[in-house]
Amino acid sequence: MGGVPEPHTGWTFITNHARVLAAIADDQNVRIRDIAAHCRLTERAVQKIIFDLEESGFLSHTREGRSNAYRIEPGMELRHPAEAEAGLTVASLLALLVQDEAHRTDWPVRDDVPADDHH
Repeated sequence: MGGVPEPHTGWTFITNHARVLAAIADDQNVRIRDIAAHCRLTERAVQKIIFDLEESGFLSHTREGRSNAYRIEPGMELRHPAEAEAGLTVASLLALLVQDEAHRTDWPVRDDVPADDHH
């Protein structure tokens, strides 16, 4: 599992920052190595993205032994002006990206959207 992931050419709908945030939302004790494998990024790229997310206030972490426990700030508005103007938050983004949102209890899902529309 030690190789560098295959690079992707062309554009994608979801940014690497969103992918990393979704991986952390799935498991807030996830290791950088596992995020990198899941997102098909290098560990260094994941470290940089986590730094960006923490510096912007979307994410924080605490040390627990030899690992990190991450905390996502679900109420933070997304950065793009159109999304911020619409009041879209990290929680609304994660509701679309995270596979296991039905079992999530540590961040709110928008309740102004019918449950069937969350997927």
